[in-house]
Amino acid sequence: MKVVQATAFGAPSVLAVTELPDPEPGFGQLTIDVSHAAVGLIDAFLREGRYQDTPGMPRPPFVPGLEVAGTVRAVGEGVSGFAVGERVVTLSATGGTGGYAEVYVSDAAHTVSLEDGEIDAARAVAMLPNMAMAHVALTRVAHLGEGDSVLVHGALGGFAAAFPGMAKRLGAGRVVGTVRAGRLDAARRGGLPYDEVVDSGKLADALAGQHFDIVIDPVGGALRSASLDFMAPGSRLLACGNASNDWEHTVDDNELWLRCVSIAGFNAGAYLPGHPETLRPALEAARSAIAAGAGDTEIESLPFSRAAAAHERMENRRLAGRLVLVPDARS
Repeated sequence: MKVVQATAFGAPSVLAVTELPDPEPGFGQLTIDVSHAAVGLIDAFLREGRYQDTPGMPRPPFVPGLEVAGTVRAVGEGVSGFAVGERVVTLSATGGTGGYAEVYVSDAAHTVSLEDGEIDAARAVAMLPNMAMAHVALTRVAHLGEGDSVLVHGALGGFAAAFPGMAKRLGAGRVVGTVRAGRLDAARRGGLPYDEVVDSGKLADALAGQHFDIVIDPVGGALRSASLDFMAPGSRLLACGNASNDWEHTVDDNELWLRCVSIAGFNAGAYLPGHPETLRPALEAARSAIAAGAGDTEIESLPFSRAAAAHERMENRRLAGRLVLVPDARS
């Protein structure tokens, strides 16, 4: 099978198409003939080697990618409920890698069928896994309540974009997104169900007098501290990323008790192993949300041979939606 490999830690140019043997499913696993593999910021972080000193993180050569869609190729022992040829979408079962490949191995528990709806594979892989994680984050960590107001930073980002639709499905009231000034037009003309999108560099003016019950922050840095000014007493900030790449920033914990607010972290890779029961209902909720039109974002497909270009565009923030990779024969 053809795969896109990170041949070393470094710039997007380390990504190269090569051949590897076709894998076979183990117990509780499926192999999937991949039609689409989502490109995420975490793929770039792993490629750069940001977590190379963290135990369990991949080292070169490895195949990036943690979200794929396609058809079931083979079913391993102990698996029921899936058939060869069935359309599916899945999350990584191998530490966030393996997706940029023609054939992918997934845990059946991390996989959901697409046979019962009209969701196309590109939209499924672009939105369904992240919307499932948004469901877990909102219900189990942020404790979204009926009518809660939600502020989402980095509103067009791969993970952030999953929150407005899922929050509305779970009963949220007003949902506001923030983006950098250069992305305001793209965010406002997009199909995501934000009630308003504002300039993240002018929050004091754009959100004057407004306070939110939940803040979703995959950006980090100074924006995280600035968010405290827009949090109501009893509100929760979900720290779920660091797209700003500001690893030195800290929040004054005295501000938390003085304002009566809380900050919780959410990292799906750390949370799900200890709470596997949350994944199946989250996947099914995400599938229903997308079928109802809650995951309407711009999607662009590029062939495996342009994986480096996809990573460059993602890092340069030249995106208004999501990028997915497809095997070259299908591009």
